[in-house]
Amino acid sequence: MRIRRSVTRFFSASVIPAVCCAVISYFGYYAVFGARGYDALHTTDTQLTGENLKLASLRADRERLQHRVDLLEPGHVDPDMVEEVAREQLLNSAPGQVAVPRDHH
Repeated sequence: MRIRRSVTRFFSASVIPAVCCAVISYFGYYAVFGARGYDALHTTDTQLTGENLKLASLRADRERLQHRVDLLEPGHVDPDMVEEVAREQLLNSAPGQVAVPRDHH
């Protein structure tokens, strides 16, 4: 009888710590290796850095193109920009064609 009570007391005293250890281990594992854990955070930060670099490059390209468009706005057209666009259009007309630029009269 004493042994049975002793064994029962031992198991009942060790069940709560065992359950707590299991719960802490479960959540601890997923906090590090889970889909939204520390490991995934590191991977996401690396991807975000790459995407921010691409975004900065695209913004610079957009600003450059916007400046070129602003130079062609009606009312304050830049003659050098018009000449550049015209030459680009004329000299790149089709494969096999030859365009010879002429001096202005």
